[in-house]
Amino acid sequence: MKSQQSGFTLIELVMVIVIIGILAAVALPRFADLGAQARAASLNGVRGAIQSAASIAHAQALAATNPVETGATGSITLEGAPVSLAYGYPDGNGIVAAAQLSPNDYSITASATTVTIYPLSTTTPSTCQIVYTAPTAAGTAPTITFPSSATLSC
Repeated sequence: MKSQQSGFTLIELVMVIVIIGILAAVALPRFADLGAQARAASLNGVRGAIQSAASIAHAQALAATNPVETGATGSITLEGAPVSLAYGYPDGNGIVAAAQLSPNDYSITASATTVTIYPLSTTTPSTCQIVYTAPTAAGTAPTITFPSSATLSC
């Protein structure tokens, strides 16, 4: 009486596992775009750095013995770097120094009143950027424009 063998051999099973592994290694990067999430998280960190730097600079300007620091123009020193002020808050150029932002990581376009920041590797700067606008009158705070989570696309 002959017995019929059924099932797969060990070699067949190993080959199937190897083929599935190769397909997963090739297909996974196409489906998981972690770069966009990393850029969005980085931009969120920059927003926090800008908010903190503006608050710290404003506190130091208020504590300064020279009351001109809270006027239309002024200057303070944070960690050895000069920070130019507008009404007690960093102006467009001053916030870059106060937040210690690096042009090696971000595209930074600064003027006397505004600064626009976005990650260098982003493909859509218009939907992945922060715009800091210095105050233009006494008693006002700077504005920080950041895309909502619905429109943030890096």
